[in-house]
Amino acid sequence: MRMSVSEAKANLTELVRRAEAGEEIILTRHGKETVRLSPVAPVQTPEERRAIIAEIRNRVPRLPAEGPSAAGSQDFLYDDSGLPG
Repeated sequence: MRMSVSEAKANLTELVRRAEAGEEIILTRHGKETVRLSPVAPVQTPEERRAIIAEIRNRVPRLPAEGPSAAGSQDFLYDDSGLPG
């Protein structure tokens, strides 16, 4: 949406609501685009970021601490010289 600055003065509350909803609002002066209204992205505090990271880490499945190793699981396919048996 394009609107002159003088016209926007009377409709500022509505223009802010529309910009917050994601609509692009361009203000013009003498027919030339001068200003774009856009919502401000919320800034997260360090504590909020840590909480988000902790939540993501809690969702990731834990690897087993101990158990059988798969390192030698294919050894039966090869002979003592390392060639396919």
